[in-house]
Amino acid sequence: MANVKRRPSGRRAKRNTAQATLTTAFVTDAGAVLPKGMASFTFRAPSNAVGVFADKPAKVKPLLKGYGEAVAKSQAAGRAVSFRVEVDPSGGATVTPLDETPSVGAAEPIEAPDAELDAALNEARQRGTVRAAEILAGEDMLSADEFAALLGTSRMTVNTKRQNHQVLGLDGAKRGFRFPVWQVDEDGKPFATLPALFERLGGGPWSVYRFLVQTHPELDGLTGREALRRGRADQALEVAESIAQGTFA
Repeated sequence: MANVKRRPSGRRAKRNTAQATLTTAFVTDAGAVLPKGMASFTFRAPSNAVGVFADKPAKVKPLLKGYGEAVAKSQAAGRAVSFRVEVDPSGGATVTPLDETPSVGAAEPIEAPDAELDAALNEARQRGTVRAAEILAGEDMLSADEFAALLGTSRMTVNTKRQNHQVLGLDGAKRGFRFPVWQVDEDGKPFATLPALFERLGGGPWSVYRFLVQTHPELDGLTGREALRRGRADQALEVAESIAQGTFA
């Protein structure tokens, strides 16, 4: 519990505004009796923080001072102000005011939304939706039941493998998940590199799909799936990681 008492007051305070002080006491005993007339407030804090408050009150002084100065500045400016607090492992606080005063003439007029831009963006999103639907409707895409039959397993197992990134499944909305047939190698098993590809490319199924169907100069012009079929999994993973890091366009 922190108890706050402000002094001085009355005419003396008006004459000595610059010398005004704020006396703060930190009381960790919930049963402590406060002096009569002293204002108080209560807040919850972790036990280790309470230890800092109780044992090293000087550590908290810059924070309280910075907060008080920010309040005064906010009241004088009639707007919100900000300050940054840096705390070291010992509990010491360094307060740095942040100057957010707008420069005269620097404010830019807020423009109304561009109807043509909105229309173009909507059209682009619609094209993307249409393209995705075309991909999912391709002959190389199998339903969960068809893909399970290809692997000789159950639909439930296929869904588990999809969730674990052991197989690539693309969300087809109304059509359900669709599974590219070409992710199965000559041994009848999905590419063993798929979990690592998901990890390199951020876990997005469409990102993995795009990597597998696009050609890559770093793989001598092969697509990702062609590189995997030719035993170049390590190189494919290196390229995927470079793409994720933005090294290659």
